[in-house]
Amino acid sequence: MSKYIPSTWEWVADQVELYEGSGGTEGTNLRDTDLPVIIVTNTGHKTGAIRKTPLMKVMDGDRYVLIASKGGRPVNPHWYHNLKADPNVEVRDKTQVYSMTVREVEDEEEYQRLWGLGVEAYPPYQDYQDKTDRMIPIFVAEVA
Repeated sequence: MSKYIPSTWEWVADQVELYEGSGGTEGTNLRDTDLPVIIVTNTGHKTGAIRKTPLMKVMDGDRYVLIASKGGRPVNPHWYHNLKADPNVEVRDKTQVYSMTVREVEDEEEYQRLWGLGVEAYPPYQDYQDKTDRMIPIFVAEVA
């Protein structure tokens, strides 16, 4: 069994610990907001370790939309590379946990529709896109 390595970002590690430690009854919103988050568990592409990331909850029907914004920084978040290497993830949405498979959205029309859902759920995504030259990647997570 792989070892869990918490994020080096303290707020991320704290959010995951609260969310998972409570069984999904606490820490389900982004920091001090009323914006819901999910926890995406994936496998580190370099370490093989278990990694857990809180992401904004963006839904497309029964699918989760995962937006690799990294706050508009010029590089993709580490979890982007993990999902590219291994598309099998676990998504915790409050008390529910799902085994899912992800795929990166490459179709322009689908991308634009899902981007709209993301910005609707979390308006700062548009600010993040405006401040970076990279096109922020989007994944869709579906039940495996």
